[in-house]
Amino acid sequence: MAELKLSESKDLTRIERIGAHSHIRGLGLDSTLEPRLVSEGLVGQLPGRKAAGVILQMIKDGKIAGRGVLIAGQPGTGKTAIAMGLAKSLGHETPFAMLSGSEIFSLEMSKTEALMQAFRRAIGVRIKEEAEVIEGEVVEVQFDRPSASGVASKTGKLTLKTTDMETVYDLGTKMIEAITKEKVQSGDVIAIDKASGKITKLGRSFSRSRDYDAMGPHTKFVHCPDGELQKRKEVVHCVSLHEIDVINSRTQGFLALFTGDTGEIRAEVREQIDTKVAEWREEGKAEIVPGVLFIDEVHMLDVECFSFLNRALENEMAPILVVATNRGHTRIRGTNYKSPHGMPIDLLDRLLIICTQPYTEEEIRKILDIRCEEEDVEMAEDAKALLTKIAAETSLRYSINLINSSALACQKRKGKAVEMEDVSRVYQLFLDVKRSTQYLMEYQNQYMFNEVPGGEVNEDENADMIS
Repeated sequence: MAELKLSESKDLTRIERIGAHSHIRGLGLDSTLEPRLVSEGLVGQLPGRKAAGVILQMIKDGKIAGRGVLIAGQPGTGKTAIAMGLAKSLGHETPFAMLSGSEIFSLEMSKTEALMQAFRRAIGVRIKEEAEVIEGEVVEVQFDRPSASGVASKTGKLTLKTTDMETVYDLGTKMIEAITKEKVQSGDVIAIDKASGKITKLGRSFSRSRDYDAMGPHTKFVHCPDGELQKRKEVVHCVSLHEIDVINSRTQGFLALFTGDTGEIRAEVREQIDTKVAEWREEGKAEIVPGVLFIDEVHMLDVECFSFLNRALENEMAPILVVATNRGHTRIRGTNYKSPHGMPIDLLDRLLIICTQPYTEEEIRKILDIRCEEEDVEMAEDAKALLTKIAAETSLRYSINLINSSALACQKRKGKAVEMEDVSRVYQLFLDVKRSTQYLMEYQNQYMFNEVPGGEVNEDENADMIS
């Protein structure tokens, strides 16, 4: 029974990790910023990815702070995928905040406060301070286990060395727990913060590089430190401005970050924090890292939010704003005026615009191959060809949704690979938008609150609604 629960737990973990864009690893560019046809989970959209690559380089060079990018295109053409690829390419040190335009109106705070918090999540502060650390290569780790009848806590010894010296340290219970948690072993090069006792693994020593025939792809080798074991070293902490805001505006302090307290923050608190951060910058203790704020469905914002974005982009500490929309020429929310993408012209004028194009059948097939691999579904070639045809006639998203459904149908008949019959079966079970609209038109008189007068629709109107 215990084994069954463990198996189920692993499967659930696997399911939770698979998302709509979990297969994306980056923008798929080479060293000259030229996009590869299929790379890092992205397929096609070469002009859009190349433009995103140029923006990526500008962000890294610090030459685009306070500017914005608009990714515009039809539904299902990879707008969010490009934004996610941009985020992955920036790495962990560059802050990346993401929200949907519709979220602004469902939060328990004003619209401008929600946007301000999102902006400050996307602005990082790299704080530098000197700390005493013990840094060396682990020679030996020994734990003294207490006897079964004894109540004494565990003790142990840690032997560290540099190129110049070697020392044995006595370990208490907390340090033993920290060493066990980090899986420190002989041959690791580690750093121990004397103030907090935090252990950081810097890598494996080059002298141990031949201990094993095979090494993991992420194994990092470093030289054995030289000089004294105990030294003063510059430590860098990266936090967002929003995290500093929360810590200084809540009575719980640091714990407020974990309680989910998302109330409004007073402007005076932010002004004091900005002043303090400016002082740290002048003293060389900190530097600002402008990150990226991605707003999907930006057409859902109203004219007040657009006015806020216009003003916020002029701030010297503003992050790079990336927005996406699938709207054409439509009304700006909160006004009676129509504009391209449902956005004011003055804001559009500030943005660099990237357009995405519909995928070809060949590109759709490659995307389906990637998704089958990501979702761990084995599928026959003719079944993939059928899914590609369905995607071309309906939508790519609908076709991707059928992958897992087909796998379940295959599992029910105890098959090893998904065949055409499995895809056909789930295609009949789950309707796409066109067939659903057709069904609605056919049986509209039987639905409640039908707004079509007389319950009759001519063939031309029906065709317009389906398309």
